[in-house]
Amino acid sequence: MSISYTGIWPVAPTPFHEDGSLDEGGMKRVLDLMIDQGVDGICILANFSEQFLITDDERRTLTRLCLEHVAGRVPVIVTISHYATPIVVARAQEAKDLGAAIVMMMPPYHGALMKGTAEQTFEQFRQVGEVGIPIMLQDAPLSGVDLPVPLLVRMAREIEMLKLFKIECPQAAAKLRALIAAGGEAIEGPFDGEEAITLLADLDAGCTGTMTSAMIPDLIGPVVKDFLAGNRQAAFDGYARVLPAVNHENRQCGFRSAKAAMVEGGVIGSAFCRHPIAPLHPDTHGMLMELLRPLDPLVLRWGK
Repeated sequence: MSISYTGIWPVAPTPFHEDGSLDEGGMKRVLDLMIDQGVDGICILANFSEQFLITDDERRTLTRLCLEHVAGRVPVIVTISHYATPIVVARAQEAKDLGAAIVMMMPPYHGALMKGTAEQTFEQFRQVGEVGIPIMLQDAPLSGVDLPVPLLVRMAREIEMLKLFKIECPQAAAKLRALIAAGGEAIEGPFDGEEAITLLADLDAGCTGTMTSAMIPDLIGPVVKDFLAGNRQAAFDGYARVLPAVNHENRQCGFRSAKAAMVEGGVIGSAFCRHPIAPLHPDTHGMLMELLRPLDPLVLRWGK
């Protein structure tokens, strides 16, 4: 599969039944919805998939289920982050063997005090690179690991399979601009994240793709395409239309928003999140629906 590192590559949520067990049928419906939303790729087992609340056995089940069900319709990114390098390497090999197009990983960290150094981070990514599958580096505040631009450029130049960089740190546009300027052709796929809350600035800085949630990629994707095609005003207008919903998701709901919208649209049966994640407050949920309905996104009508 020839892959263009551009467009919208959302994170698939992981649906659960009300008793907390995996909803495998719902997972397939989520993937089908996302493909119908016109996504360019799908990411699974990421933070917005609640990967920190999923067992190792469930990871294996979901990796196989998702890759078999998508069946090459779009490329799939499998998130493999872990503090232990041998575990990350094993996850990368499993993802490759099952047909993943890309793996995504944060630098090694475990809590607030166990963080990989620059050399430890480089070495973990180097070892994953030897598996022979393209890598997306996720630069997210959650890890707490400092990833300065010179380190990222060195990694891009010396680790052949490190091709994509998802930058979602504070002032992401400034870092994207500096990374692209310093790394040149070694930065094959500069992406942003964080539900596209800084999308226009990041596109202006040179990013070629975005990793949002699966809530409204059918409405955000055209913003990316318009901007990259030079249709700036169309991109501005499209983004202004969705920004209140994006802001509410980013600041109030997090990964619970996509599930709430999918329940509303009959995609999945439950918005359950495992403890200690609390359900959305009814008022927060209500405003989310108020903001989404005028946009008429596919998620609200796909399953009806």
